[in-house]
Amino acid sequence: MTRKLIDKITDWWEDSLRSLFGRLTPNRRVILIVIMLITFSVLSVFISFSSVYNLGKDRGEKMQMEHISRLQFELKKLRLKTDSLKLQKIFQYDRD
Repeated sequence: MTRKLIDKITDWWEDSLRSLFGRLTPNRRVILIVIMLITFSVLSVFISFSSVYNLGKDRGEKMQMEHISRLQFELKKLRLKTDSLKLQKIFQYDRD
């Protein structure tokens, strides 16, 4: 279904372009193609450079940096001490 729709759209597009530009002489077609090529090339270069230029600009909300409070470190240490799954290195050898 989707493929048939895409084929219909491309056929309609091709027919409309052929009817529009079919009346032009070959020299005018070449001139039109060169003008379109230059226009799209300039537009592409402009968009590329403007996006690179605006990459570091402050256009949005600035990222807020928060410092880690000391309480979080202390709670983490407390959790590690009271963790029941913590591995303990207690070796008991039979020594008599």
